[in-house]
Amino acid sequence: MQRKSIISEEQCEEDLKRFTKLAVKMGALDAKPINAKNVFVEDWVRLKCQYGCGAYGKSLTCPPYSPRPEQMRRALKGYSCAILMMLPDESMTTHDLVAKLERHVFLAGYYSALGLPAGPCERCKKCNLKYCVYPRLARASMEACGIDVYATARKNGFHIEVLRTTRQKPTYFGLLLVR
Repeated sequence: MQRKSIISEEQCEEDLKRFTKLAVKMGALDAKPINAKNVFVEDWVRLKCQYGCGAYGKSLTCPPYSPRPEQMRRALKGYSCAILMMLPDESMTTHDLVAKLERHVFLAGYYSALGLPAGPCERCKKCNLKYCVYPRLARASMEACGIDVYATARKNGFHIEVLRTTRQKPTYFGLLLVR
C-alpha cells in the first residue's frame, strides 16, 4: 500500500527542481531529479566493500554495520523520486553536503528524506563501533548499502568510468531519497 502524502505531485515536482538547484549551490558539481526505480541495488557491490576496501568493518557507516542490499531494496520501494548528485572529491565535503541537503529537504516537509554519500565516513580518526558521535551527519554510503553507483549514474545520464591508473581522479556521487 502506497502512503498518502500531504505534498501534491505538482508541489513535489517544483520542490525537486528547487532542491536540485540548491544541491549545486551547496557544492554539488551537478544534480538531477531521478525516478527511484532507476537506483540499482546489487548484492555484489557490498562484497566489493568487503573484499577491496580498507574501511570494511572500521566504521558504523560501512559494512557489516550499514544496511544490507535486501534492506535497501525494501527501503527503495517506499520512494518514488530522488536526487542524484555528482560531488566534489573531498570526502567530508561530500558527506556534509548530502547531510545538509537531507536536513533542508526534511524541514521542507519531506520527512522520509534520506541521504547516501560516497565512500566511508572519515569524521572520526577511529570509529568506536558502538554508537555514532555524529548521528546528524554520518550516513552510510551508496556502495555500503549495495547501490551500483555505475549503473545508477549511467542510467540517469551521468558519465562515469572505471579508473585505470592511480593518476586518474574518481567521480563521486551522492543520492538523496526524497519521497
